[in-house]
Amino acid sequence: MSADSEIRTPSSAISSDRRRFLFRAGAGFGGLALAGLLDRAGLLAADPPAGPLAPKKPHFPAKAKSVIWLFMEGGPSGFDLFDPKPELQKNDGKRIPVETFFGDPGPLMKSPFSFKQHGKSGAWVSELYPHLAGVIDEVAFVKSLHTESSNHGPAMFQMNTGLTRPGFPAAGAWATYGLGSESKDLPGFVVFGNAKGSKGAAANWGNGFLPGAHQGTLFRAQGTAILNLNRTADVARDDQRAQLDLLAKLNADHRDRNPAEADLQARIESFELAYRMQAAAGDLTDLAKEPEETKALYGLEDKESAVFGRKCQLARRMVEAGVRFVQVYCDDEWDAHSDLIPNHRRMAKQTDRPVAGLLTDLKRRGLLDSTLVVWGGEFGRMPVSEKGQGRDHNPHGFLAWLAGGGVKGGTSHGETDEVGLRAAVDKASVPDLHATILHLLGLDHKKLTYLHNGRRFRLTDVSGEVIRPILA
Repeated sequence: MSADSEIRTPSSAISSDRRRFLFRAGAGFGGLALAGLLDRAGLLAADPPAGPLAPKKPHFPAKAKSVIWLFMEGGPSGFDLFDPKPELQKNDGKRIPVETFFGDPGPLMKSPFSFKQHGKSGAWVSELYPHLAGVIDEVAFVKSLHTESSNHGPAMFQMNTGLTRPGFPAAGAWATYGLGSESKDLPGFVVFGNAKGSKGAAANWGNGFLPGAHQGTLFRAQGTAILNLNRTADVARDDQRAQLDLLAKLNADHRDRNPAEADLQARIESFELAYRMQAAAGDLTDLAKEPEETKALYGLEDKESAVFGRKCQLARRMVEAGVRFVQVYCDDEWDAHSDLIPNHRRMAKQTDRPVAGLLTDLKRRGLLDSTLVVWGGEFGRMPVSEKGQGRDHNPHGFLAWLAGGGVKGGTSHGETDEVGLRAAVDKASVPDLHATILHLLGLDHKKLTYLHNGRRFRLTDVSGEVIRPILA
């Protein structure tokens, strides 16, 4: 008997053996006691209505269909990568009045890395990013960002959710809330996390007060993509399907009696999505069929770039499969308090080829126009030294860049001051960045709201404005 026919089979037609099986195994799918309930009529779920991830129309024609956010956790130094500061070089060793996160700031410290101009745009790129330099004309810089916290955790929360405290929906959750997803067999919001752990952990990709279906789903880039996803060998797929049908009806009955418990609907949807993902997730994360040339493009043969390269290649496969929002973290941090040179060389080596490979691969597949790529961390680094050879956190002025998905490549917006300490020209806030991302997805950030506890919330506050000079 097929799974489809079982969905519509009345409970009276279930065999006694199947009933005993459901009774024994049912508790493992949500902890609901099944004793005494199996003989009730109409237990099996009817055809489900369109779920919260069903595709929705944008507010206006979108430039991008999906987002890949390359999150450079730890805070990369903009003026050591893409924004050279002649005055910083000239005033090396000079002391300026400045407060730093860990205190005891040293004097101004020049960049130890050399820069060259690249592409038709003449963008400056450090020696640390030679591969990205080759595709730099795809990139639009925002060099005047600022944030509210100099502490990693709160700054990461703000970059992801718009607020420095945990408990609010991430940008990916808002995107899937506003647009749904084009994939029926995968989550709308996928995260390839930092294997060493991120500051704030899952709160960075949580759903907050939005329905649970919009939270980010953590995938592993190596080995089993999602732990405990697949059924055990002693459970047949048809039997698993019957269990889920039964539990969907029981949970739906319970949900209808408790309409204020939003997590109940999320539980039903998570069971169904997990069932569909059992086949889809394994196929999608298997790179065996990818051409060797493509693997080399992402740097998979190099031990230093292989992990991040695999994540970037999987992110491309995700958007090809219709996933709306993918976030990719390094398995390390750009947190160079006492070791700027070795830290940034290591992190650049890990990310340079994969990031350049991602932009190249998306473009040649015709996906870059519909995929917005975002690169950046939670803040930048100070122009003064820390412990002689490092740089402290800098929330006052830092950069990020965007590419593809409606962005005008080869452009740059905003500036920090002469030494890179503070945003000075055309300042851009984190809400401005969020508003721009949503705009490129066809969403008006002032209209995308959710009513929670009598108040309407949005990803950005009312001060957020689209950064229009970087739009194509």
